[in-house]
Amino acid sequence: MRLKSSSRIRMLVLLLSLGSTACLNLAAQTFDRLQAPGLSSQRASTALLLDIDKAAQRLVAVGEQGLVLLSDDQGARWRQAEVPVSVLLTAVDFVDARHGWAVGHDGVVLHTQDGGDSWNLQLDGNQINALGVAQLEAELAVLNRVAEADPLALERLEMALDDGRYAVDDGPTMPLLDVWFADRLRGYVLGAYGQLLQTRDGGNSWRSLGHTLPNPDRFHLNSLLKSAAGDLYIAGEAGLLLRSRDDGASWQALDSPYDGSLFALAEQDGLYVMGLRGHLFHSPDGDRWQSVELKSGATLNNALAVDAKLVLVGQGGLLLAGDRAGFAPLPQAGTRQSLSAAVVAGHQLVLVGEGGIQRKPLPEGMGQ
Repeated sequence: MRLKSSSRIRMLVLLLSLGSTACLNLAAQTFDRLQAPGLSSQRASTALLLDIDKAAQRLVAVGEQGLVLLSDDQGARWRQAEVPVSVLLTAVDFVDARHGWAVGHDGVVLHTQDGGDSWNLQLDGNQINALGVAQLEAELAVLNRVAEADPLALERLEMALDDGRYAVDDGPTMPLLDVWFADRLRGYVLGAYGQLLQTRDGGNSWRSLGHTLPNPDRFHLNSLLKSAAGDLYIAGEAGLLLRSRDDGASWQALDSPYDGSLFALAEQDGLYVMGLRGHLFHSPDGDRWQSVELKSGATLNNALAVDAKLVLVGQGGLLLAGDRAGFAPLPQAGTRQSLSAAVVAGHQLVLVGEGGIQRKPLPEGMGQ
């Protein structure tokens, strides 16, 4: 089972990537990234990549300036896909061999129906902003017709509507950071400043849910996970932890074990949440959390369940494997470049991060 972060991202990685992307091509400042196709590069496999997923046996990695890379030989060779935008892509999720979604900066949601060979733009930040305003105006009109409407509910909607109108003026500035689909129809995208959107028709239409969350400060939403028990969890900025037990209809704020940013969720013999400065916590049920001590204080960006173990990836090339009883380093071949996500292909780990794609053999006994 692969963790859904993108990201699908961990805000620390994104902040680093913004500077990197700006330096790659100064000409990028002169065109609309939503209108310019992803840049073709002979060095794409060494560029900044933030997430990777499997479309059946195919590997699909996403990253800077609209990069989508495909491999059909377990990561030995890679080719670039055609992408209609040149924004930083932060997360990718496939539900089968052909159908997948990728998200990124400027509120971009991309969809593929051919295993990643081609992509179409389903949603962007301008549309998200307009959708949010229209939805809030409609909800506010309904509530204003209620004779004994809750004044606090009215105030919350009015404040959210003011924020939404400011967002329209600012343009498509807020990045999406993760994407998760249950099947070809039902999915979520989430991101900065409390954005959460839901689709029930494969991305043809969307509903904004961010204003319904117990997140009044609009903390960034970094990662979404559906547990084996069927509950949805969101981890975010400032220790934010949310849970839904009714398929996203309502959300509950959980007591958090940490007040710093949480970047990823994983499930392996219970739930794990992780984030800044090597903070890792385990819970059997999402309610009680216990710290798992690591010898490294590097920020944890993502995780991957392999057999009965959890593989952690993070800043400075951090690569650990273990369980709640303890984690130990995996061979790193001397790299210090930060890692953002991983999948298993054959008997090896395929990792993405600051240095692009890396492949490392799994330890004996893992990934059988």
